[in-house]
Amino acid sequence: MNREKRREIFSRLRHDNPQPTTELNYSTPFELLIAVILSAQATDKGVNKATARLFPVANTPQAILDLGEEGLKRYIKTIGLFNSKAKNIIKTCRILLESHGGEVPDDRKALEALPGVGRKTANVVLNTAFGHPTMAVDTHIFRVANRTGIARGKTVLEVEKRLLRLVPREFLQNAHHWLILLGRYTCVARKPRCGACLIEDLCEYRHKTTDQAP
Repeated sequence: MNREKRREIFSRLRHDNPQPTTELNYSTPFELLIAVILSAQATDKGVNKATARLFPVANTPQAILDLGEEGLKRYIKTIGLFNSKAKNIIKTCRILLESHGGEVPDDRKALEALPGVGRKTANVVLNTAFGHPTMAVDTHIFRVANRTGIARGKTVLEVEKRLLRLVPREFLQNAHHWLILLGRYTCVARKPRCGACLIEDLCEYRHKTTDQAP
């Protein structure tokens, strides 16, 4: 795929959705961090239901520590892997209070040092909370980047690095949101809805369908 195609792809995505953002509900960097930790192997919809109950009661590191691990579990027990997530969140809250003044650090190394926070989670927080032009490659982005030809790679990290290099800089801030939404609702895993895709004519996928969005 050449530079002109990529630019046209992201121009269309921007025109269709000028201000994309995460579908996780949050109002502070800390709430976003907790929501993203909870979202591993879970749906945003499921996480939002849990945090709608949790955040009015506890939305700071100290407030969650005051709940305790068992107290926290009562709010997130509908989410997959809630036991390990509760343990990690409690440890993360303690580190935030002890090492960062209770604030979420605007720094990759510090974020990745938090329990339950990997590279993808750090990228989401850096991008969405702090405005860094990062690329949080999840299963949707990995699939879309490879299937369309925007940035092919065999590993998540390889795709991330290629996207950072190949996506025109003017689109980089919002690119991962556009690609996630495209993968979640149109370029779906089993049978992409090519007939409803606004970049169908630019995509290099060989097995296009005529499916429309439901």
